[in-house]
Amino acid sequence: MSLAEQMATVTDAAAGTVDRHATTETFESTDPATGAVVGVFPVHDARAVTGTVGRARTAAPRWAGLGFDGRRQRLAAYRGHLARQVHELADLVHRENGKPHADAVLETALAIDHLAWAGAHARRTLGPRRVRVGVLAANHAAYLEYQPLGVVGVIGPWNYPVFTPMGSIAYALAAGNAVVFKPSEHTPAVGAWLAAAWRAAVPDVADALQVVTGAGETGAALCRAGVGKLAFTGSAPTGRRVMAACAETLTPVLLELGGKDAMIVDDDADVAAAADAAVWGAMSNAGQTCIGIERVYATSAVYDRFVAEVTERVRGLRPGSDDQAAYGPMTMAAQTDVVRRHLEDATSSGGRAVLGGTVDDGFIAPTVLLDVPESSAAVQEETFGPTLTISRVADAEEALARTNATSYGLAGAVFSRSRARAMDLARRMRSGMTSVNSVLTFASVPALPFGGVGDSGFGRIHGEDGLKEFTRAKAITRQRFRLPVDLMSFSRPPAAADTLARVVSLVHGRRR
Repeated sequence: MSLAEQMATVTDAAAGTVDRHATTETFESTDPATGAVVGVFPVHDARAVTGTVGRARTAAPRWAGLGFDGRRQRLAAYRGHLARQVHELADLVHRENGKPHADAVLETALAIDHLAWAGAHARRTLGPRRVRVGVLAANHAAYLEYQPLGVVGVIGPWNYPVFTPMGSIAYALAAGNAVVFKPSEHTPAVGAWLAAAWRAAVPDVADALQVVTGAGETGAALCRAGVGKLAFTGSAPTGRRVMAACAETLTPVLLELGGKDAMIVDDDADVAAAADAAVWGAMSNAGQTCIGIERVYATSAVYDRFVAEVTERVRGLRPGSDDQAAYGPMTMAAQTDVVRRHLEDATSSGGRAVLGGTVDDGFIAPTVLLDVPESSAAVQEETFGPTLTISRVADAEEALARTNATSYGLAGAVFSRSRARAMDLARRMRSGMTSVNSVLTFASVPALPFGGVGDSGFGRIHGEDGLKEFTRAKAITRQRFRLPVDLMSFSRPPAAADTLARVVSLVHGRRR
């Protein structure tokens, strides 16, 4: 029986290739375009989650004990398995999430690249090293290393069910942790597939990556199950609830939350390139991208040309579930209501939809909105749909002020032919990530940290910061020889403090 066939099977021991434990309740995962059942999965209760975390805790010392080289070899085996089965996984993502097969391939390829980077750079980033000591510890050697936390819980989203959770899973595993992954209840089959692929590729430490399935209660149980850290990706309101649940056990959290990302198009921008990037950033994946472009601020010098270029490109886009569709349906039905509310608020407050603005059976037409007031929900709240608001501003400084006037701070983009000007705007944008003359590019660079500020969360995945995020810093000093006078002893001479004061004054007290 193929893995795809197993997904729809329910037995006394398993459902959708996931261990049922003692739970009896199950739920269905469905294709958002057709409603067809993709798989049947257990609703894991607190007891099942605790048992899974317990197995992961047992596996963690063996996984950590493999060392950097041993883990790198097994992570390579895992990514090799994913690479060989990329079309099978992409097909599953298409059926369960709705995005086009080609976009699912791109998502998986990015995840594989991050797996490779994490395994290759873990030793250099986290390995033991000597650090310099100061004057007061001159007779000591000092060491720093980053130790794994044990078990890391990961709660993943439905919009990028492979790439996004892998940003936590890959880096946590490379750092020496076992992982318990709860995929979104809208994409449990993808999570189960990733866990089954791990078992096939790394059978000697199969329990180093496990999956639990269910909805909010299952996620809350994972928060309370005694993991060393909980990494969550989702909305800001849900992130607050996750943080509150983790606070009960003082479990540290990493929160990658929503965004209301903006693009600034300056006077000297390549307007055609900016329009092309804005349309991709806004419409790809049906706009269900936390780092997607939802707002554009174009200066008066380029506004009319930019709007014309954007509308020309958007006219050629069509949502659907077939291979020729530009993007698929809304994965979560409730998100369709959010988009509809934002569209209604934008138009009722004076904005106008020059293209789109319609919702039909879960498919939202690509929508371009103009003249939308800054106070509108379509500008202030995360829409998470294939819509784009374009506003005219006097100059890039006004654009930057409007960009930063939000509680979110995840990502953004700047288009300008002036490298100095673009870099200056990028640095001053209140966001964790900014791309210049492109969109979303930072996510494809494994060495760069990924995360936001404000209501977009805190903590970082990817890069060296992402590896360190799943460790604890361990400091060690070793006395190399004894000093004639031990300052940290009740037997020190009475004059020792005066001598110390003179030394400190000589070393640090000189005027600069």
